[in-house]
Amino acid sequence: MAQLTREKTSKTGGIILWIIAELAIMATDIAEIIGSGIAIKLLFNIPLIIGILITAADVLILLLLMKLGFRKIEAIVATLVSVILLVFLYEVFLAKPSVTGIIEGYFPQSNIITNNGMLYLSLGIVGATVMPHDLYLGSSISQTRKVNRKDKKEIAKAIKFSTIDSNIQLFLAFIVNSLLLILGAALFYGTNSELGRFVDLFNALSNKQVVGAIASPILSMLFAVALLSSGQSSTITGTLSGQIIMEGFIRLKMPLWAQRLLTRLLSVTPVLIFAFYYHDNEAKIENLLTFSQVFLSVALPFAIIPLVLFTSDEKIMGQFKNKKWVKYCAWFATIVLIILNIYLIVQTIAEA
Repeated sequence: MAQLTREKTSKTGGIILWIIAELAIMATDIAEIIGSGIAIKLLFNIPLIIGILITAADVLILLLLMKLGFRKIEAIVATLVSVILLVFLYEVFLAKPSVTGIIEGYFPQSNIITNNGMLYLSLGIVGATVMPHDLYLGSSISQTRKVNRKDKKEIAKAIKFSTIDSNIQLFLAFIVNSLLLILGAALFYGTNSELGRFVDLFNALSNKQVVGAIASPILSMLFAVALLSSGQSSTITGTLSGQIIMEGFIRLKMPLWAQRLLTRLLSVTPVLIFAFYYHDNEAKIENLLTFSQVFLSVALPFAIIPLVLFTSDEKIMGQFKNKKWVKYCAWFATIVLIILNIYLIVQTIAEA
């Protein structure tokens, strides 16, 4: 998709879209560095700044893993996602949330629009679930499948399985984000506890006064392991996306190690500045994490619009173009997201 976007836009437009995509990768990196740094601090009781530096260096391990081949990397990501999913499922099961409350929570309410804080967090969840650079990665992964491109039946079969694969990934991301929200609501709603940060959640899971009889240090450790696994999964997808986006948009074939080290250096700098400035205050640093996810939501339409345009174009897709209902639903979702992003930006500026 990166190559096609570059072909269909002007040089200036292509560079702008490339910069936005690279910033999205950096935003993901920032979230991964903060999340993994906090997880390392929780697991090994070391200063947050040291945890951040260790996390920044994990890209070197990833570059070594890249030599194993793409399929093995996919298996590693699947394992990390499985760990996250199983941990949160187990902890939500113990929390015994209200099923009715969960169902009601999936229906949008007017206070999401009227409450700027709720809108901010909601768009952050959208950005964390559908990361813009992952759309470019998904289109590139589909090209790695062995398909006879002259055989329409094989192409149709490949598109079918690629669609299933993408839907499963998005569904799992949706489930993981849902489980984290459900866990927080089930354990802490109505406890009069100020719990909104990873460290608070970690400590509360072993505190019987907060979560009751299910409290256990094991639950806290499992939560930290899930947090660390999430960070490493994001690192892998960010590395793969960065290479694809750079080669597709600006046709620059920089060595993977150089591209990844440059992106990671740019990402870790603001995190370290925040960490030093706020003296390892996780609450303040986590605000940067939330902002990075909201930025992903703002950047998302810049990837979705080309995706919908290209996949709905008969000249490009032929008989495999989007069905009308898919196209209309995609445009509706995109327009709603753009309106919410603009509304949030206007409200934030007005409150400043």
